[in-house]
Amino acid sequence: MERAAKVLNYYLICNKLKNVIRTGWTTWNVERNRIESVAEHVFGVQMLAIAMYSEYKYDIDILKVIYMLAIHELGEAIIGDLTQFQIDEKNKEKIEHQAVHQILSGLLEGEYVEKLFLEFDERKTKEAFFAFECDKLECDIQSKIYDEEGCVDLKNQEGNAVMHNAIVERLLNEGYSWSDMWLKFSQTVYPYDANFKDVSDYVINNGLKKVR
Repeated sequence: MERAAKVLNYYLICNKLKNVIRTGWTTWNVERNRIESVAEHVFGVQMLAIAMYSEYKYDIDILKVIYMLAIHELGEAIIGDLTQFQIDEKNKEKIEHQAVHQILSGLLEGEYVEKLFLEFDERKTKEAFFAFECDKLECDIQSKIYDEEGCVDLKNQEGNAVMHNAIVERLLNEGYSWSDMWLKFSQTVYPYDANFKDVSDYVINNGLKKVR
């Protein structure tokens, strides 16, 4: 395949992410004219990474982080957006890695890009761990945006199996709003550092209207 064709082939595969809607929002019956796509999440998490790096002065290679985040959802162009409640992490990782390898095979820098993708998944470097934290927090902030817009009705969740997750159920029973439940869920499940917890707590305690 000619180089120009390889460029266009890769671009067109990635372009599909503009039309892959984030499954979590459809699971919760988010009612909005336009719901976030995977491509929009990728943009959002990169912008969050830049802000976190700027304000909290992390000792990391931020360009590597941005590159990593640009490709971290690459496999979803083939397998779709599968949540942790639909498939276990091990099986998702297996099919996603296969998809990424398929997408990148033939590209001159494909091996390097694939290594970055795997580094993100392994979360063993400080850049990968920072990127992972950004990925989770960005989703929670987006849930707060939808919540403040009144897009979610907890009484309209027939067939939503996530409602019966033990942590989700407990937090909702404790009186947390839908979005604050997700912010607390992430604080419970993921090893946020103090800075990410600081931002997460700010969203819970103040909402987003004060900063808009």
